[in-house]
Amino acid sequence: MPDLRLALMQAASPAGDCAAAFAAAEHGLRAAGAAGANVLVVPESFAPGYNSDAIAALALARGDAWQDRLAAACRAANCGLVFGYAERDGDAIYNAALALGPDGAELAHYRKIQLYGAREASIYQSGDAYVSFDLAGHKAALLICYDVEFAPHIAALAAAGVTVLLVPTANMLPYTHVMRATVPAMAANHGMTIVYANYCGIEGDLNYAGGSLIVGADGDVLAQAGMGPALLVADVPAVDAARLSSQARDYRVVR
Repeated sequence: MPDLRLALMQAASPAGDCAAAFAAAEHGLRAAGAAGANVLVVPESFAPGYNSDAIAALALARGDAWQDRLAAACRAANCGLVFGYAERDGDAIYNAALALGPDGAELAHYRKIQLYGAREASIYQSGDAYVSFDLAGHKAALLICYDVEFAPHIAALAAAGVTVLLVPTANMLPYTHVMRATVPAMAANHGMTIVYANYCGIEGDLNYAGGSLIVGADGDVLAQAGMGPALLVADVPAVDAARLSSQARDYRVVR
């Protein structure tokens, strides 16, 4: 397979300041592009911020000028971008992620399927479809935060041939088990490289857990952040087929 270099940005929440979110994404793209990354993943609902109390008012329409701005930043950096945002579509609000290529073209658009808790359910409508796309010769897909904790979603994507999963997230304390155990296990069990891009710092009543990571298809952690801002870059290694999970082939259904 072609070589693939992946990057993520762990950052504090823009906390309702969409202009700051775009500026931070542009800064991250310049750094990731200079490092030769094919794509940069930023956190969930990066515009306007996951815990903003004005998400409905600040939600963005897909394809507006903000998307043109990020597309131009991708072209300038020669790096793709996965950008989590609150999307307005008519009267509906979705927790969404947009994937842009190094040329600024839209590669995929995804709406979070598994809304987390009463707050998200009170703001957003649920998505109802997976998306996949070509990323430098690899079949990639998007999930958002809580989605990646559900093995059936990962299994469905793996069955469709997805080998790279890009995940904006907003994971808060005390849920560090997700980075420590869940994400590496999902990668290993389904033979999939996973990029999990989280926030750090405090936003309102949330203390984000940091710990963003890039995990190989054999479950090895290729790069991981601590509790502060970080830009991680990792190459996807060739993995010995003997180390890849055979669960999909070996699974026995018990009636």
